[in-house]
Formats: sequence, structure tokens, C-alpha cells
Amino acid sequence: MPTFQFLPFLALLGTLGFLCVVFTGFWSQHWRGGFAWDGSAKMFNWHPVFMVTGMLVLYGAAVLVYRVPSSWVGPKLPWKLLHAALTLAAFVLVVLGLVAVFGFHNDQGIPNMYSLHSWLGLAAVLLFSCQWLMGFATFLLPWSPAWLRIIYKPIHVFFGSTILALAMAASISGINEKLFFSLTNKTVPYAKLPPEAWFANSLGMLILVFGLLVLWALAMPAWKRPESESLEARQPLLH
Repeated sequence: MPTFQFLPFLALLGTLGFLCVVFTGFWSQHWRGGFAWDGSAKMFNWHPVFMVTGMLVLYGAAVLVYRVPSSWVGPKLPWKLLHAALTLAAFVLVVLGLVAVFGFHNDQGIPNMYSLHSWLGLAAVLLFSCQWLMGFATFLLPWSPAWLRIIYKPIHVFFGSTILALAMAASISGINEKLFFSLTNKTVPYAKLPPEAWFANSLGMLILVFGLLVLWALAMPAWKRPESESLEARQPLLH
């Protein structure tokens, strides 16, 4: 497949990612009461927004940096910096998202880390943290030997896709969990599919499509950066 077709595909992914963030924010604002930072349910509403924006959309953009055809020529430094900056921004949002949910739970006396959603989310965050630290130490620091970068690169790539898949699973299970908790017999049961359920289910499908398309782009051989045997490709960033 010609490489120029990646750019329209990237525009489609950008649109889908933007919609994921907008849908999450609209759901929290319109049906869940908006946002605050006071330990209330409004504080919790930051959790899905930060997690979808950071763990899914920004992280999805970061893993596709080296699929951009213009990154295949010229110095690799700007693209390394962009990749590192996007993942760091994603990590900051993830930390804020965790603070929001744990702050809400602790203030309201709700137990932490008991659901499958929380386990999936924690696995994604822990792997993401290790991935960022190992990537920084292996590919950016001057004392990292070339043989280590060669050995670790396929591992880094594998866990990049794994983390995105875990983030998708955590996001979708989190949406489902929130709907089960919120749409009860005291309101309109989830089983009756009120408008909020339709909207949130659609958000889950949107997240699924976005994530699967990112994984598909990562698997496309024609969109992979050609391997370089140049000295620059074997050098760390900070030297």
C-alpha cells in the first residue's frame, strides 16, 4: 500500500480521537453533573476525561509517530522528542485521572481496586510507566549500549500495542461499570436503554474503533519506518 495513503488515515484517526474526548466530556457534563475538584462525584468525572485523553488518544498518537512518512527522512531527533513528549503528556493526564478517582473514592468511603475495570486500568498504567522509563533509559540516555537498544526494541514495540489494548479494555469496561452503577431502578434502568445508555455505549464503540484502527496501522508493513543502519539510528538521543 503506498505510504501517502497514511496521511488521510491519520486525519481519520485524529477525528475519531477528538470525538472520543468530546463524547467523554459531554457525557460527564450533560448526564453526570459536570466537573469540580472537591471530592464529590463531579471530581470523579475528570477521571474518564483524563484517562481517555491520555491513555488512549495521546498514547495512540505517540505510538504512530514513526509511521508518519516524513519521519523516515532527515534527523530522527525531532521525532524522538515528539514521541517522548506525547507519552509524557499522556502520563501526566493519567496521574491526574488516578488522583481524581482515588480522591473521590476516599472522600466518599468507596472501596478501591476491587473491580475488573480497576485491575485492567492498573495493569495498563503500571506497564505504561515501565514502558516510559525503559524507553527513556534505553533509547535516550548516552550510556545505553547499542546491543541493548537492538534487543529491547521489539519488546518496546510489543508492549506499546499491549498497553493500548489494555487501555481500550479498561475504558470500555469503565463505561459499562459506570452505567450499571448510575442507571438503576431509582432512575431509568440500563436495560431500558435510556438516552444516556445509548450515548455511552456509542462512546464505547467509538473508543473500540479508534483503538483497533491504531493497532491496524501499527501492523501495516508498508507504514513501518524503514530500518536504518546509519550511525544516527544506533546512537542515543542524549550524547
